[in-house]
Amino acid sequence: MPIDAARALAADPRQGDIGWDHKDIQLYHLGLGAGLPATDPDELRYTLESRLHVLPSFATVAGAGMAMLGGLGQPGIDVDLPQVLHGGHSIELHRPIPVKGSATSSSKVAAVYDKGKAAVIVLRSEVADADGPLWTSDAQIFVRGEGGFGGERGPSAREELPERAPDRTEERRIREDQALLYRLSGDWNPLHADPEFAKLAGFEQPILHGLCSYGMTLKAVVDTALGGDVSRVRAYRTRFAGIVFPGETLRIRMWEEPGRVLVSVTAAERDDAPVLADTVVDHA
Repeated sequence: MPIDAARALAADPRQGDIGWDHKDIQLYHLGLGAGLPATDPDELRYTLESRLHVLPSFATVAGAGMAMLGGLGQPGIDVDLPQVLHGGHSIELHRPIPVKGSATSSSKVAAVYDKGKAAVIVLRSEVADADGPLWTSDAQIFVRGEGGFGGERGPSAREELPERAPDRTEERRIREDQALLYRLSGDWNPLHADPEFAKLAGFEQPILHGLCSYGMTLKAVVDTALGGDVSRVRAYRTRFAGIVFPGETLRIRMWEEPGRVLVSVTAAERDDAPVLADTVVDHA
């Protein structure tokens, strides 16, 4: 089989050095739609270097390419990239991400699950600097046609939303050029920019990056339910349930519970078609 789970899990982690500064942080925040209105003090925390704080989902672009590509290139993993989908993502924050940093990223295949008609590969990236661990990031990679190898099926992390009305509902419009700007943080997949490539992939136009929706959602939660304090975020996880197009609007519903916020994200213009599901922000 193209996936040799035992070999992949036994492989040594791949290590590399990563670094970032305020320009990388600001570019990432702008790619999420930060800065509107441009002079709003709450938005200046995302855009002005003298006031800057770091949205924890920045962890997905600070060395994430190494974790994704490095993991898919591990011994025992030989897959057809067009069959690969990003099924979900989670991050655990060990402490707030500094505005400027240099760190070591260690990436490995943490799990391989057999879903029958597909395989799920969990690619884990652990990042630490001179002061200790910063974050752990898990990408759940769904590989169509690679199941049936007799492995464990793995957990089913479904979150039941409360039956009551959400405590908050926020809408975030996706700018027409937002995918083009978000690409500059490192995800160059032409699916998000080239109309002809998007049509070949079965879409009527380029789609927004799933991790851009992921970051936009966390920003909405931080700015409202967490009072603008990024340091309160302890962990954040989601499942990518559907697509959204530039120019559309994310409808973000939040249910607040002790120590966490449950979130549902849909495309407002398409009858609330699911975008993110099983979404939880754990916080202090």
